[in-house]
Amino acid sequence: MSRKHELLNLMNIDTSWIKNIPNSKMNLSNFTSLELEAKNCHACALSNTRNNVVFGKGNQKAKILIIGEAPGKDEDLSGEPFVGRAGKLLNEILFSMKLSRDNVYITNTVKCRPPENRNPLSSEVEKCTPYLINQINLIKPKLIVALGKVAGQTLLKENMLIKEMRKKTHQYNDIPLIVTYHP
Repeated sequence: MSRKHELLNLMNIDTSWIKNIPNSKMNLSNFTSLELEAKNCHACALSNTRNNVVFGKGNQKAKILIIGEAPGKDEDLSGEPFVGRAGKLLNEILFSMKLSRDNVYITNTVKCRPPENRNPLSSEVEKCTPYLINQINLIKPKLIVALGKVAGQTLLKENMLIKEMRKKTHQYNDIPLIVTYHP
């Protein structure tokens, strides 16, 4: 049940007439709508334990899209991706390439923190994938960098080891995709 349905039910308003559009049919045309939809998502159990939805941050017209696996504790508390130790290392990597967070867009495969920083379950990834697909479609990057096995497998739709995914440049809807280790 969506947050909207919950609120309407709390006000004793009949919601049986409202069409329930599954996330897979989601095609939101702007970041504001997409982020609002993500923040109100209760499609999986991760919504029950999150502090914040970690939607993404950066240049929405970036040529480089960086996709991690899932928010950690620091990200869940701040609502921003890659702000903990991994984020500091990512900043250093970007700096060494003469880039900054202003030049890229950073997001995760799932938008809520899995308990104990475990890898997201395939069912959780499946529920969040429409958000990620819409982010990719809105940003229209020239390069996607997937950080970690979960991000790589989600985009490639293949169950490969990360060392195998790293061996070549892949394509995601005609966009070059590089898979590498999570910092």
